[in-house]
Amino acid sequence: MSVSVLSPSRLLGDVSGILQAASLLILLLLLIKAVQLYLHRQWLLKALQQFPCPPSHWLFGHIQELQQDQELQRIQKWVETFPSACPHWLWGGKVRVQLYDPDYMKVILGRSDPKSHGSYRFLAPWIGYGLLLLNGQTWFQHRRMLTPAFHYDILKPYVGLMADSVRVMLDKWEELLGQDSPLEVFQHVSLMTLDTIMKCAFSHQGSIQVDRPSDPTEEGSTTEGGGAGEDQEEEAFGFSGYPPLGQRAPGLPRPCWCSGWNCFRNHLDQMPYTTMCIKEALRLYPPVPGIGRELSTPVTFPDGRSLPKGIMVLLSIYGLHHNPKVWPNPEVFDPFRFAPGSAQHSHAFLPFSGGSR
Repeated sequence: MSVSVLSPSRLLGDVSGILQAASLLILLLLLIKAVQLYLHRQWLLKALQQFPCPPSHWLFGHIQELQQDQELQRIQKWVETFPSACPHWLWGGKVRVQLYDPDYMKVILGRSDPKSHGSYRFLAPWIGYGLLLLNGQTWFQHRRMLTPAFHYDILKPYVGLMADSVRVMLDKWEELLGQDSPLEVFQHVSLMTLDTIMKCAFSHQGSIQVDRPSDPTEEGSTTEGGGAGEDQEEEAFGFSGYPPLGQRAPGLPRPCWCSGWNCFRNHLDQMPYTTMCIKEALRLYPPVPGIGRELSTPVTFPDGRSLPKGIMVLLSIYGLHHNPKVWPNPEVFDPFRFAPGSAQHSHAFLPFSGGSR
């Protein structure tokens, strides 16, 4: 009986053949994928030919436009250069169209397009699928359950606690204003906010503002280029060129002074200038800079331009609020933009988005 034994050379030849076949298969798959990406990019270029944008690299997109700490400046530049919308190429085959026109915003927010999965999926492990990440009917069900918590009457029992926290902060300011140095209010307002949240949400007894050790470098710091005592009232209570908060602005009714800090909800509509300042701050620095949507059906905008199904759009709220065609001199803090009776587009001011989610 004979026994056949594979020679080393024959074994190596078989392995070499398998590797060659695997290499050819991999090359074929890469070629197919490259063709798919090329065809997809050509489809995107054709779909977005009505929307001009800065020159982009065929592979790296607009990555050269993105510099560290320059994102907001880039948005402002594009808003001024490209009307209403501008494609932002993330890389060769992925693009999202940034919208910053109120008419465009109104069209998209009036639809029921799902949230862009790629923009939000990184948040899911952190905050879970709540109101921020849910879509459609599930979002409506959860929002309906929480509707009572958003009612203004819920805030009435907490107004006294809020007023106490503000009073503690103002008492500290009264002491610090006698030190002949400008007062940096950011840390104080942040601490007052924390104090209010602790009292209202967690029934904390005491005051975070009083219990927290004060930092003299934090409370008595001077700003660069500012002289001692210069514009103290404007630094602490308002803005240069505007009446301090709580005083009557020209043309507005006299504000209501709260006796014993027992302010209630019916006093809030008697503080128009404070409301104007809050809205103008939200315009300059919106808490939600942008929201993503993936078009479930084609859309046509009021100016005749259109986008096909499947395109990702980013509703740039920051770009909308800094659009000079919507808000003249957008970088200037001007509370009178929101004066009673002022005319605005219904979707020109969207600090917390709008429409269905």
